[in-house]
Amino acid sequence: MLTLQKFIEKINSRAKFDGLVRFGESMALHTTFKTGGPADLWIQPGDCFPAYVPFLLKEARAGEIPVFVLGGGSNLVVSDRGIRGITLDTGGWKGHEVKIPDAGRRGSRGPETARVEFRSGTPADQAAETAAALGLSGLEFLAGMPGTAGGAVWMNARCYGHEAAGVLAETLVLDENFEYVKIPGNVTGFSYKKSPFQRTKAVIVSVTFDLVSRPVREIREEMEDHRRDRKAKGHYRYPSAGSAFKNNRAFGKPAGKLIDELGLRGLSSGGARVAPFHGNIIINTGNASSADIRNLAVLVADRVRAETGLELEPEILFAGEW
Repeated sequence: MLTLQKFIEKINSRAKFDGLVRFGESMALHTTFKTGGPADLWIQPGDCFPAYVPFLLKEARAGEIPVFVLGGGSNLVVSDRGIRGITLDTGGWKGHEVKIPDAGRRGSRGPETARVEFRSGTPADQAAETAAALGLSGLEFLAGMPGTAGGAVWMNARCYGHEAAGVLAETLVLDENFEYVKIPGNVTGFSYKKSPFQRTKAVIVSVTFDLVSRPVREIREEMEDHRRDRKAKGHYRYPSAGSAFKNNRAFGKPAGKLIDELGLRGLSSGGARVAPFHGNIIINTGNASSADIRNLAVLVADRVRAETGLELEPEILFAGEW
C-alpha cells in the first residue's frame, strides 16, 4: 500500500499541479473557530483545479484513501485528532466570469439582469463585492459573511431574508463518476440551510447567480448595513462559527431566544463558551479545543431538550476523527 507521500508524488508526476501541498497541516489554520488537529495530507490546488482534481479523486478512490472537501472552514469544527487521508481545500480556486445576457433579458440602457459565475473558493464577501462593483444586486446578504461562494450554496446560506438558492442559476459540480455536470438552480432539494449537495459526494466547482441591475450606492449601503449588524451582534469578537444551531420556525422563536430564556449565556466547557452577548453563538475564548466546542454544543442541546422538549439541530459541522 502506498504511503500518502508516495501517493502524492505519483499523482503529481502524472498530472500538472500548481498550488500547495502540506503534510500534517494544522486545521486550526483553516477554520474560523481556530481549532482542529492535523490533516494527514492537505492539498490546495490553484488553476490546475479542473484537470487535476478529477484525476486525484479517481486515484484516491482506487487506493481507498478518504477525501474530505474543505471550503472556507466557517461552519466547521475539526477534531483535535485531525483528519485522516486527504483534505482537498477548494480555497485556491477563485475568480469570476460575467455571463452576457441574451437579447430578451436586456434593457434599453444595457443589461437589466446578468449571470455571474464564481469559482467555488471565492470568498463569499468577495463575491458580494464583485457583484456590487458590477452594479448587480442579489448577493448583498453575503456581505461580511465568512466562507466561500461554493460553501454558501452547499449550505444554502440564509440571512436577512435571503438565501443562496433564491438567486442560484446553476452549479457546476464534479460528480461521483468524476465527470463535470451542470446542475440547474431550480433543482429540488433546497430548503432552510440544506441543499441537495449535502446528500452526495459531488464537489462544487463553481456557482452561477442570477443578478439584477441596481444603483451601486444602494447596493453598498445595504451591504454596509449587514456588516454593521454582524459586528453589533458580536460575530467578529471571538473565533466562532456564527450561529451554532439552526432556527426552527416550528419552535415559535429563534434558537438564541430559547437558549437565552434558559439562562445559558456564559455557559462554558473548557475554553468554549456560549457568548455572553448572543445565545446562539459559541465562542473560542482563546484556548478552546474542538472537544470543548463539541461538548458545549451537546450540553446546550441537552439542556434545551430537557427543559422544553425541543430538539436543536446543530448548524456547525463536526469533521475528522473523533
